[in-house]
Amino acid sequence: MSVGSELHPAGPRIDEATGGTAAPPDRQALLLAELVGFMTKDTPSVQHVLDVMTPHLGEIAGLTAATVFELDSESGMMTATAQFGEPGRRDQMVAGKVFRAAAGGPPVVSGKQMAARLRIGGQTVGVLLLTGERLAELRPETISTIALHFATTLQALFAEKARQFVAHTSSTIQELFEKGMTAGSVEEAAQLLTHSCATAFRAEHAALHLIDNDGRIRYVYGVGCHDDRLAQLRDNLVGKSAIESPVWRSTVESGEPVLVANTATAKTRTGGISQTLGLGSFIAMPLMTGFGPVGMVMCGDSTGTREWSARDRILAQQLAAEGALIMDSARMREANQQHMQELTRQAFHDSLTGLPNRKHLLDRGEQAVEIAMATGTRMALLLLDLNGFKQVNDTIGHHAGDVLLQLVAKRLDHLIRKPDLVARLGGDEFSVLVTANPDENGAVRVGERICERLREPFEIDGRPVRIGASIGVALFPRHAIEFSTLMKDADASMYQAKRSGGGVYLTA
Repeated sequence: MSVGSELHPAGPRIDEATGGTAAPPDRQALLLAELVGFMTKDTPSVQHVLDVMTPHLGEIAGLTAATVFELDSESGMMTATAQFGEPGRRDQMVAGKVFRAAAGGPPVVSGKQMAARLRIGGQTVGVLLLTGERLAELRPETISTIALHFATTLQALFAEKARQFVAHTSSTIQELFEKGMTAGSVEEAAQLLTHSCATAFRAEHAALHLIDNDGRIRYVYGVGCHDDRLAQLRDNLVGKSAIESPVWRSTVESGEPVLVANTATAKTRTGGISQTLGLGSFIAMPLMTGFGPVGMVMCGDSTGTREWSARDRILAQQLAAEGALIMDSARMREANQQHMQELTRQAFHDSLTGLPNRKHLLDRGEQAVEIAMATGTRMALLLLDLNGFKQVNDTIGHHAGDVLLQLVAKRLDHLIRKPDLVARLGGDEFSVLVTANPDENGAVRVGERICERLREPFEIDGRPVRIGASIGVALFPRHAIEFSTLMKDADASMYQAKRSGGGVYLTA
């Protein structure tokens, strides 16, 4: 229905039955009738209801301005949600006077203004403020009916906002939980949380920092900002103490989010998130895990200020709690993964030298044989034994022997190109798996380079130590097509080299 439709002229009309002048229509009754018809046909906004009402009140009471204030029941703040005409500087003050009067009392009149409390179901949901020349001509039942229509509309809109808030919050938290429970690291969980906060508050920017055990910022992440601005933020914060931030201190001490409508009135860190991103307003959420505070998320807008609501505070609390939960879960998964990696490393690596062990060599050797067989290429296995190792143990001590094995392992590892493999088989025996399709000459040259390198003196406890090596070489498929047989052949050749005084011996 269009505003002002089905209206009758305000002046005298001719009575068709008598030909005389009939009484003018009751404009206030027409107003109420049109409001009832409008409310039953449409699902109006507060501004729609005000637009239907103002032409009538202009005629009835000389209305020049009107404002509908919505009341936030938690904060007690009033927000103008619909307006007609130019608002006055004293509007909010006059509207607030109605709360000093009895809840069921008449409207409060101040000069040419009238403030009516908007109540429904025993609850105040807003205030209607009218400005006009003849407000006294409004009948009490007209004012109360208008107030009821506005209260009904505000209540319906409040219920819809609550429904949308619950739906938005639930979907955001659920998505964060589902993704966060798969995060493999604390940093990955932090990134997910930052994106969720930006989405949840429909903010232009969001940034997060994590701290180490000493309270220093170790990691910074942001969304909604250019790479150069994010790089600047990292330069400003990484390595700095988090406690230097007034916002950090406030969130950690209270354990609650901090909502700032205007950063011009707040104390913030120089070079911090708020200043670097140029935020006009922000919400800061502490991340309080079972290990204590681990970081903070901040999101907001740089294009202006924003009045945060009680719902925003509730959402911030839920996001902070969920964020802390996925951080803890990610930390436990990360620790478990590191533990499994360490167990795997211990199972496949030598504890003294850090080189792959015999089990690792066998697994890699079997794989290398399969690949060589499938591709028609060659591979070589070199087994080596140190010459003079027992003398080092006997003359300098077992400690020197361990150090020598570690130094030999390091030289071999640096000498052999990846993906070839160096392994320690036990005692002073090592192996080298060469997979780069070597022929006999190429495999022997690898052994000769090893011998030459190991002849160079080692320094142990300030004294030079000299050793040599005996190396046996076997090739696939020339000498064997199974890795276990290849190892036996290389082992036999190694002992042949040892009996010959060292050097490299190729399997016959």
